[in-house]
Amino acid sequence: MKGFVKIRKMQKEKKILYFSTSDRYSFIKFGDSLYKLLLPELSVRPLVFLCIGTDRATGDCLGPLLGRRLNESCYGSFYEVYGTLEDPVHAKNLQETIDRIYRCHKNPLVVAVDASLGSSSHVGYYTLGEGPLKPGAGVDKELPCVGDYYITGIVNICGILDQMLLQTTRLHTVMSLSDQIYDGIAHFIRKRYQSSLRSHSFLVKSAK
Repeated sequence: MKGFVKIRKMQKEKKILYFSTSDRYSFIKFGDSLYKLLLPELSVRPLVFLCIGTDRATGDCLGPLLGRRLNESCYGSFYEVYGTLEDPVHAKNLQETIDRIYRCHKNPLVVAVDASLGSSSHVGYYTLGEGPLKPGAGVDKELPCVGDYYITGIVNICGILDQMLLQTTRLHTVMSLSDQIYDGIAHFIRKRYQSSLRSHSFLVKSAK
């Protein structure tokens, strides 16, 4: 299976969409889906990406890797980022970070990002879903649910000794997921803020 392969009905008609890194164009479909989901609220709510994870385990570094790219991106003025390689958000500071987001931003539109474990056929897929993310569920950690929407990257299979699986996950898998998710977010930003980006580009050229 490739690309945008599955839509599964969840409770209260919420959807979870699956995309595959083996499809070179899946990031476009992902970005278009993100656009459709977030567009109705973007004009009245500040966009926040909460990227959860730690670089101490290869399989858990998807969030910080993506957060770093988002934080350094030329599109960074259109959103806020919490969770990077330099300043990760993990089990020990997640609740503190959630409190800070809602203290610093009025009615934020939060998109939570995390690595996940799944079936062997879904390793290398990434998902987009409605509703809060429950981080740590794959390794039996009790952490607070967070987010209006969520993005997950399936980095390895579920099984016994899940924590060890995160430690032995291939970096190539995580990097491929991070790259495609970032490209999809960049596509979404370009699509949503085309006029602003054109104005920014004109000002940059004029200043040279």
